[in-house]
Amino acid sequence: MVCLFISRTVDIPQELKTSLRKFRFARRNAGHAALVVKINKQKLIMEEVEQFDDISIEDLAEELPENSPRYVVLSYELNHSDGRKSFPLVLVNWAPTSSEIGLLTLHASAFIDFQNTADVSKVIEVREGAESFTKEAIDQKLLHG
Repeated sequence: MVCLFISRTVDIPQELKTSLRKFRFARRNAGHAALVVKINKQKLIMEEVEQFDDISIEDLAEELPENSPRYVVLSYELNHSDGRKSFPLVLVNWAPTSSEIGLLTLHASAFIDFQNTADVSKVIEVREGAESFTKEAIDQKLLHG
């Protein structure tokens, strides 16, 4: 008999899974919304930091720490060239290069598990902090790949 165990470096508690599910299925018709998650290094669990409704990308960038990684599930108001609006979910991997290397490693090792749990396929990597996290950069990524 062969036993397979999936090793998780960081636990995703049920409360966070519930919060992610509610966020995913919330009906939105204007603005950006975000759910911010961090890793508690001592407990090795993910924790919801905060949720934002109708926040600008610039304000969201200001809310994120300069020296600590975060996962940000973003409901993004995308305006298409034909006038349509859509609200894709985007996973922002906020991983400033100035972060503590041990925390960055932990963050990177748990990323795929978080992405699968959040059920978000579009990913935007942000390593350079607020300067590289702009509406223009997100539009470019979502509209032009």
